[in-house]
Amino acid sequence: MDLLQILVNGLSVGAVYGLFALGYTLVFSVLGVINFAHGAVFTLGAYFTYLLIGGAVGANGLLAGFQLPVALPFWGALPLAGLGAALVALLVERVAFRPLRRRRADPLLALITSLGAGVILVNLIQLLVGAESYAIPTGALGGLPASFPLLGARVRTVQALLLGVAVLLLALLTLWLEGSRNGKGLQAVAEDPETAQLLGIDSTAMVRLAFGLSGFLAGVAGGLVGLSVSIAGPYFGIGYGLKGLAVLVLGGLGSVPGAVLGGLIVGLAEAFVPADWSGWKDAVSYGFLFLVLLLRPRGLLGRPLPTKV
Repeated sequence: MDLLQILVNGLSVGAVYGLFALGYTLVFSVLGVINFAHGAVFTLGAYFTYLLIGGAVGANGLLAGFQLPVALPFWGALPLAGLGAALVALLVERVAFRPLRRRRADPLLALITSLGAGVILVNLIQLLVGAESYAIPTGALGGLPASFPLLGARVRTVQALLLGVAVLLLALLTLWLEGSRNGKGLQAVAEDPETAQLLGIDSTAMVRLAFGLSGFLAGVAGGLVGLSVSIAGPYFGIGYGLKGLAVLVLGGLGSVPGAVLGGLIVGLAEAFVPADWSGWKDAVSYGFLFLVLLLRPRGLLGRPLPTKV
């Protein structure tokens, strides 16, 4: 495989990992808790995308044979799938996190309830659409070629699109965080929620905003991955959830730039694993994480975070 193709593959996968890990980061920043339902929301984003482009449900599940009457192009389906995933993430916040936060419960309880919410969502997916695999056809991209020449090499169009969309979203999110009032409010709550409340910032609204953005990013990432490698059943988000956690820890808990950097590093590390050793990709990723944390326990760009109350 050409070096350029390897780099594009690694960067595209890494950028999607970064998108996924950013969802973890946003919620962790404002609550100090990892949302284990994030992988299930990612899975829902992939299924929403599949259904919105006109995909039909298989023979298993309560929705067997279901198909929307109107099929959208992939570029229309992807943002709508992200919005649908955002609504599910807000529901998870309302049911699994907010009651415990009001009671000032131990953060460990919120972690456990999010894990339970994730299991419920995955089982609902299986109940509704079955456990079979689904593929988002590349034809939904509007007749784009399967590959194109670049600097003397052939680059897969799907991988280039994954990289482009992910980089665009990462850039827009960074600009929004640094340049908008709500973005600065979210950062203030992440730094110190009590002081932010005294300054007139609605901490509860910022928590909802973090969950909504987290769900949107997870949904878009799920749609992109579904386009690239297909949807391997309701549990396929679990593997990406674990990889997202690795990226989160590698970059540094609570660090937005760290999530992006960690995702790119993990994606490139996996891309350079030879095809004959493809089964060792996860070992390479987690081995690299282990080595980095031995040298820098807070991650590459991590810093101490205030205790959330």
